Amino acid sequence: MTREMVWRAATTDRLLELREAVLAEQPTETIALADVAGRTLATDLVAERNLPSVSRSTMDGYAFDATDDYPLTLRDEEVFPEDEPPALASGEAIRIFTGAPLPPEANAVLKQEQAVVEDGYLRGDPITPGTYIYERGSNVSAGERLFEMGERLTPKDTLLLGDLGYDAVEVHERFDAALLATGTEIHEGRQRDLDSPMLASLLQSWGHEPTHEGTVPDEYHRVRDRIADLADDYDVVVTTGGTSVGDKDHVVRALEELGEVLFHRVRIRPGKPLAVARLPDYGAVAVAIPGKPVGAHAVTTLVARAFFTGETALPTVSATLTTDVGIGVSGFEYVVPVLLDGDEATPLGHAESPLSVYDETFDPSVLSSSTRASRADGFFVTENDRTSGDSVAVVPYAVVE
Repeated sequence: MTREMVWRAATTDRLLELREAVLAEQPTETIALADVAGRTLATDLVAERNLPSVSRSTMDGYAFDATDDYPLTLRDEEVFPEDEPPALASGEAIRIFTGAPLPPEANAVLKQEQAVVEDGYLRGDPITPGTYIYERGSNVSAGERLFEMGERLTPKDTLLLGDLGYDAVEVHERFDAALLATGTEIHEGRQRDLDSPMLASLLQSWGHEPTHEGTVPDEYHRVRDRIADLADDYDVVVTTGGTSVGDKDHVVRALEELGEVLFHRVRIRPGKPLAVARLPDYGAVAVAIPGKPVGAHAVTTLVARAFFTGETALPTVSATLTTDVGIGVSGFEYVVPVLLDGDEATPLGHAESPLSVYDETFDPSVLSSSTRASRADGFFVTENDRTSGDSVAVVPYAVVE
């Protein structure tokens, strides 16, 4: 095991590799499209045909060859979506409705608001080929690989999957994840376990099946044996607390004995003492989350999320910082929660915010324990001091949850 702290980018790369290796051994199942949200594809999906298979009208109007000149002879027929369209002679047009297939000779649709029909002839605005046409093969070409193995599906993906003709797809089974809270104060009921419900909700939203397996006190052999027991029964064991270097922080030492610790401590604050281990004798992975609740959420969503979802992207919105924010120690990425008001971002925890935890120097240690900080709208990540008026890239919490 390396004791050197690692940067977030390096940890997520390792976690993506770990995820790929674990998925290669994970059983698969076939599920209906209505159930795919959050699930991970077990195969590549390739288009077997062009989409659409025929060109279709995107407007109610008149179909014809746009290279013909007005007036056009209007056929005494209409084409609806369920129809097989007739052939058109040169200089002919036909009434057509949205979604209907075009006659083979037609290459454009004049929408009805621009059309003038008199005595069986059609006139209207000049249009060019392709106007109001959903052209054959313009959506998908046969042979295109549209979904990749390991991709996590979302509700919007059902649109294309259904259009491709799929009623069901093959996915990897969800990770069964055991949640274990460590700490004598929690085990004896003197402090509430705040992290396990939060982690359970995250894992569910990421498409997995968490089970709360209770607590264990700060006793090395009990911590080690409980992790080992759970690793026998679950794909993933997620622990909270006991990941630092104090006398009663036993989790990482237990993981070293049970398997291979891939890394311990990430250059991110709050949330630094994260550890991830592979337990090959048990066929499981262990993710050891620090105990302070806001830090636990930060490092789980910014780092561990890569293993559970395969995703590392952090879409942002631009906002203007309303206060100075200094950092105490260089060499870390600082995760600064903010409240958004229009295009302004106020650090939640700053003395000028509703939660007064620090003045100008960001205090990740105290903020990590402040559950009110969870009321922030998002966060920005910085390695340097920031000044009032700076533009910051805010990651809305919805992006990572």
